[in-house]
Amino acid sequence: MRERRKSIHYVNNAEFSQAVVDYVKTVNEAKEKKLNQIPKVPDYVAHSFLRIAEGLSHKINFIGYTYREEMVMDAVENCLKAVNNYDIEAATRTGKPNAFAYFTQITWYAFLRRIAKEKKQQSIKMKYIANSGVEDYMIDTNGDATSGLVAGAFVDTLKIRIDKIRHVDTEVKEYAKIEKKRKKRAVHADSDLSEFLT
Repeated sequence: MRERRKSIHYVNNAEFSQAVVDYVKTVNEAKEKKLNQIPKVPDYVAHSFLRIAEGLSHKINFIGYTYREEMVMDAVENCLKAVNNYDIEAATRTGKPNAFAYFTQITWYAFLRRIAKEKKQQSIKMKYIANSGVEDYMIDTNGDATSGLVAGAFVDTLKIRIDKIRHVDTEVKEYAKIEKKRKKRAVHADSDLSEFLT
């Protein structure tokens, strides 16, 4: 039987958790001694942050984004900022520290924040294109009228697509609001048992 190879993104939870606990203990000792310099995060822990972020970025939720590398780097940065906040006394189901779950959650939310930022930037770009006179910036190199018509048609098509995207986004948001209200009403209706009691 063939032996299974370890993934390059694999992080052993027990080893990683122990390394994080050891690091947090040294940081706490340095703080108690009132040292000016906090110890550096060990390379193993930092590489593990990168492996966790890379592994999570390959999930179906995040793989398709063009700014996946930025998501990974944001997550590593957030993990490095949060490593000193790791609670080594936190209770887990097994009784052992679970740093992998803690930093995976931090990574997840870092990804969501990056996606929100990028969507906001995309919206700003779309508004700029829609509201600016892009056709004024196009240079007619040939001097013929057809190239101007082609450029104008392209700009018109682009504006139509932007309007369609806005319209669909608005419809999706409205539908989500209606569904949320419907679910709230359904929960309240299901909890009312007065018609069954006599």
